[in-house]
Amino acid sequence: MMDGVMIVLRSVWRRAEGRFSLTVLCLWVAVSVVSLFWTPQPITNTDGYHVWASGSLRHPLGTDGAGADVLSWLMAGSYVDLLIVVATVAFSAILGVALVSAMVARSVMLSSVSVVVVDALISIPTVVLALIVAVPLGASIAVVIVACSIGYGLNLARVARPQALLAARSEYVVSAAASGVTGLRILATHILPAIVPTMAVQLSLSAGTSILAESGLTYLGIGVPSGVPSWGHSLSTSASFVNVYPFAALWPGLVITVVVTALNVFGDMLRDAVDPVVNPRLRRDRTRAGRRS
Repeated sequence: MMDGVMIVLRSVWRRAEGRFSLTVLCLWVAVSVVSLFWTPQPITNTDGYHVWASGSLRHPLGTDGAGADVLSWLMAGSYVDLLIVVATVAFSAILGVALVSAMVARSVMLSSVSVVVVDALISIPTVVLALIVAVPLGASIAVVIVACSIGYGLNLARVARPQALLAARSEYVVSAAASGVTGLRILATHILPAIVPTMAVQLSLSAGTSILAESGLTYLGIGVPSGVPSWGHSLSTSASFVNVYPFAALWPGLVITVVVTALNVFGDMLRDAVDPVVNPRLRRDRTRAGRRS
């Protein structure tokens, strides 16, 4: 398995777009880890005499409306956004795979009901889901994660269903089912590999969109609570003063743009890298693994 992962990563790295995306994502993870132990200024420090200050040696990216160091808040916010992205992608994948399994089940009633439920729920906007979740939970990181996971999991199931249905109706799956192979094994060995390229693209898009969703929900007051650093919080606090202090929104907006772009590009590169039809190196590795087994 590790050989396959390394082949995929090397395939992504060989292209310029892949090197850009991997570099940005690695820097993001590194900054998130560093921010747990060190930031240029403690994020709780504020200086009321130097609000909206320009960049200096003490505050390289300036200060915000409370006099807090912008660079320190962006570093601390990188960890919060990384947590949101990882949790959203994981829960979206679990929900999406579960729904896909139900939508291509051999039971006609189960598959039909699952399709209707997904089509009905997918029409609910993420903001509305967040508002519903915020009623019992209040403004919190959990609101962003739950709302995004539900919305993106439904979208993943709907997009991946055609490939999964094609694999589930193939002759080798029908033969495996007739031979007594369990449904979980068929799912793991035949259906999931068929939808991995689609999942890679959709989950990477979900990762980038979850950052944008966090920014929007935080701006509406139902996302990351006040006092917790995040890129969306930094952007929302400076958006009202962008006409007076244009650089206030520049840095969080730039960081969000670069990271979201890197995630989307990584998804496109990953789609080709994990597809044995497109990636001959991965196809040869799977052929050798099949011969050994």
